[in-house]
Amino acid sequence: MLTVDYDRLGLKSGELVLDLGCGFGRHAYEVMRRGGHVVACDMALPELHEVRSTYAAMSEANEISAETTCAQAAGDATRLPFADNTFDRIIASEVLEHVPNDQGALDELQRVLKPGGILAATVPAFLPERICWALSDDYHAPAEVGGHVRIYTKTELEAKMQMSGLSPVDYHRAHALHSPYWWLKCAVGTKNDSNPLVQAYLRLLTWDIVEQPAVTRIAEKVLSPVLGKSAILYAQKPAITPERTPANVAA
Repeated sequence: MLTVDYDRLGLKSGELVLDLGCGFGRHAYEVMRRGGHVVACDMALPELHEVRSTYAAMSEANEISAETTCAQAAGDATRLPFADNTFDRIIASEVLEHVPNDQGALDELQRVLKPGGILAATVPAFLPERICWALSDDYHAPAEVGGHVRIYTKTELEAKMQMSGLSPVDYHRAHALHSPYWWLKCAVGTKNDSNPLVQAYLRLLTWDIVEQPAVTRIAEKVLSPVLGKSAILYAQKPAITPERTPANVAA
């Protein structure tokens, strides 16, 4: 289940992508399927081990090009272990809402992104997230260790990106069917996975992800602009402009 739209990201074959907060690698795998090279970065070592194993399995099954690479790196979003201007594209999916110093993380993402490159940052959308926070204190920090520490508005995230030297260029919402699931979880208890309603809704989501029936695809398209659980904002690092010299001014 992808949150980022790769057409909006503008990914081209052969480009290098940072998947920050990669988790178990859902976005990294799609980068490889499209011919990109990826660095999967996370603070959780078990997830990085899983990404490495899946990359090896994809290579062995010829699901990806033999030239495609996938490196794994343990790293903190506010102190990334990469040189300036390293990546053509960056994906930071459901990361910034966990980071106390999110401005510092955006500064780092801007630093390691190449001039002209695109960052796709996904965060919980304002309205669905506000409802979750209202329904349960256990859904977010401090009760949930490592949980969400803020609720973003689109305007706030755009402003923080601009403060880091990035220019917002596109926006959309995704995963409308997931919002009611999390409202239900918050209402009955975030750890209450045995609740019959939670189990029934989870089966629905699993069916949707696996089968991708037309009825749920249409529902997602219609409802996501209002109820989409994730908000995705794309921002570009300004390209380096050539210095103005007497020769090129005259030209």
